[in-house]
Amino acid sequence: MIIFGTKGYLYQLAILTMVCGWCGNPAAHTLRKRVTKFTLFFIPLFPFSTKYATQCTFCGGEQQISKE
Repeated sequence: MIIFGTKGYLYQLAILTMVCGWCGNPAAHTLRKRVTKFTLFFIPLFPFSTKYATQCTFCGGEQQISKE
């Protein structure tokens, strides 16, 4: 029997002060990197999905951004 699946990891890269696109308030935003890795027998082997996003600390609105 082979046990495989995925596991997500969330990394906080920086905290930026910007005007929020959702609520319009100047607030701190956390820049986060979300990585999904393929696992085999509960051991993470390689990442197959990486996404970046900013989240407003005032309203909680999240916006997906590109790697660049």
